[in-house]
Amino acid sequence: MFRKTGSLLLALSLTLGLAACGSNNDKSNESSASPSSSASATTPASESAQASESTEPVKLRIYAQYAGEDSELPYDYAVAELKKEMPNIELELDIQAQDDGQKLKTYAATGNLPDIFQAGQDIISTFKESGNILQLDQYVDSTGFRDAILPSTQNTLVSDDGHTYAFPYAGNEMILLFYNKEIFEQYGVAVPTTFDEWKTAVDTFNKNKITPLSVFAKEKWPDVALFDIFATRFDEGGVLKLDKGQAKASDENYRKAAEKLSEFVKAGLLAKGATSMNYDQAAAMFYQGKAAMFLNGQWEIDAATKAMGDKVAWMYYPAADAASVETSKLTFSGGGGPGGYAVSAHTKNPELTAKVAAFLSRKYAEYKYTQYGTPIVATKVDKPIEKAYPPMMEELSKAIPNMKTTAFAWGLSNPRFKAAIEDASQALLAGSSVDQFVKAVDKALEK
Repeated sequence: MFRKTGSLLLALSLTLGLAACGSNNDKSNESSASPSSSASATTPASESAQASESTEPVKLRIYAQYAGEDSELPYDYAVAELKKEMPNIELELDIQAQDDGQKLKTYAATGNLPDIFQAGQDIISTFKESGNILQLDQYVDSTGFRDAILPSTQNTLVSDDGHTYAFPYAGNEMILLFYNKEIFEQYGVAVPTTFDEWKTAVDTFNKNKITPLSVFAKEKWPDVALFDIFATRFDEGGVLKLDKGQAKASDENYRKAAEKLSEFVKAGLLAKGATSMNYDQAAAMFYQGKAAMFLNGQWEIDAATKAMGDKVAWMYYPAADAASVETSKLTFSGGGGPGGYAVSAHTKNPELTAKVAAFLSRKYAEYKYTQYGTPIVATKVDKPIEKAYPPMMEELSKAIPNMKTTAFAWGLSNPRFKAAIEDASQALLAGSSVDQFVKAVDKALEK
């Protein structure tokens, strides 16, 4: 799950002198890569960003995350690399507040928008309407960014209207089915590749008083994800296709998915009271060997590895039948959306600013991929990995380039559908009928 820092950052305005940046050092409070304080960050989008030759100094304001190693280290690396490539560019860093974009929206409303800012779908949609964000289509091509984007992350580059408004660096996250290798071996259960094999595994574990699958179904988004796993085995569009109004729950493939999930629930797939179980309870059940499988996002890899060592692995979702194993295996529940480094529509030199934003994005991803141990990036990286991935992440990195994803519940765009699919999925896991599920979801999709 996308993790945000919970603490509110002070609205400090910082100036980053590129010469002071280090690229590969470990971060500490005294690091020379830390920005120094400045009182000038509240000036309007840089007036000095004029058309520039390579030697003319240019200052650009940037509003970006800088809180903790996961954002500080890749940012510092990207800025240090920028100094090598464009030594005349000086970035004035204004640290992004953890306020759901309110500070940035205030900047826009007061004509004080930075030249470059980090933007997600909400900011993109809002600033498109107000004319505060630059459409980047021509720069996606002129900077070579389009060629750098991974096939599996096209959805992070292009918005619903077919245009680009931010250079993405983060890839798609996804739901994984983790399993305890020791338990599978103990009871002679092979990793299932089809629903029939999965059903046999469920029966075997239940006979031996092992919960087949642990899910923290008190939270509703994992419930939607479990339905989505079944849905993608019949239609690769999964819940995303429903969200976009391109399908209904009563359509044959989606009804089949609900029926199959209901069949598994009745067969004892989940622990009793699963819809009252929180994350700590569900994870403990899996870590303590009381459950054979666990559903969560790929972000669980670190915690699972620390708790279980080499006893834990993840599996591809079982297919509807043997004939569809290979064709469906790379479709995962989860996803992402447009976002990354965006450019103000009011920047003095759009071409130069877009070039800088595109460069920063690629280098940010490069650090994450090579030195921070994650392949969840949006762009191709041609440098060797310096920090080895954990075994499960290494295996996942092989699938990511050609992976297809749907959406997490929190990424659904239709609020009525989101509420309905969350409630209906949880109810289905608690034993409600398929007819009730279909009726509730279809009603929310009515125009």
